[in-house]
Amino acid sequence: MSVRRLVFAVTGASGVIYAERALKLLAETDLEIHLVMSEAAALTIRYERGTNLDLERPDLASFIGSNPSNIVYHHYRDVGAPIASGSFRTIGMMIVPCSMATVGALAHGLSMNLIHRAADVCLKERRKLVVVPRETPLSTVHLENLYRLSQAGAVVLPAMPGFYHDPQTIDDQIDFVVTKLFDQFDLDFGLIQRWRE
Repeated sequence: MSVRRLVFAVTGASGVIYAERALKLLAETDLEIHLVMSEAAALTIRYERGTNLDLERPDLASFIGSNPSNIVYHHYRDVGAPIASGSFRTIGMMIVPCSMATVGALAHGLSMNLIHRAADVCLKERRKLVVVPRETPLSTVHLENLYRLSQAGAVVLPAMPGFYHDPQTIDDQIDFVVTKLFDQFDLDFGLIQRWRE
């Protein structure tokens, strides 16, 4: 594979600011980013960021500040998109944030849209799948579904900011979680002071 590809999904959980920050940084890389957003994600983006996205033709500049050439957009209903097939090679997928509805679908092998199918492909092909849930408290059902996903090979990376890097702003807290996410794919943007470095 001459071009390294990464699948990036945004679902309807609170915390789309993590997706916004991650996409801004990924737009500066040589990775080919395959982006999918759910209908609920568009609603959450409107509520939390004040941005109206038309999922038929999303204006990424209104969300992340630019329309980078390395981001390829796929509609969540397009189950015939390349990322729906295991023969389309990628380095993996991140779902940021990952709703509990999506966690439940993935834990039970339900492919009801392109996000589910692309994640299922990662699991069956043994590619890296990182889900970033942002929910609290967690019910027993949530915990069981996250456990099932972990058993299936996914990395469960909750949006839980740390404090040992002496955060001064909300952006510092966002960067902590985004750094943990990027660490899963050996990407480093020097966003935080690492422990004892």
